[in-house]
Amino acid sequence: MDGNVTLLPHPDAPRPVVALVAHDRRKDEMVEWALFNRGTLSRCSIFATRTTGLTLQSAIDSRIQLLLSGPLGGDAQLGSLIAEGRIDAVFFFWDPLTPQPHDVDVKALLRLAVLYDVAIACNRSSADHIISSPLFTVPEKYRQDRGPNYAPWAR
Repeated sequence: MDGNVTLLPHPDAPRPVVALVAHDRRKDEMVEWALFNRGTLSRCSIFATRTTGLTLQSAIDSRIQLLLSGPLGGDAQLGSLIAEGRIDAVFFFWDPLTPQPHDVDVKALLRLAVLYDVAIACNRSSADHIISSPLFTVPEKYRQDRGPNYAPWAR
């Protein structure tokens, strides 16, 4: 860890704030998807777990704010950002066939995205649907629907 503090975007940022994560066997697929969508992603604030982010930085021309590597706490950091209302969409290409040493964190991340009503894509097909939605480019619309005291568990 280099000791630098990541400045978090304000939840009212006019740009969509997305998270990009890919397990090792899905990183090539994430790069292909990101290259195809680099125009849209260039208009987003992007967070990524470290290894995924470093892989993507060499492929797309966008600033990527790096979190820790997933097994070292990056999935938990991302979960925290979701709970704070700072993430609009998660593109998480996870590998359902390979056991992960941090499987508990992966499940917690998926649970938090569902709990806080954050769009989450776990494969290329769902990622294509989310990023091509007209709602994707107007995050203030769905942020407004959530409201400042959004508490999905209190329904």
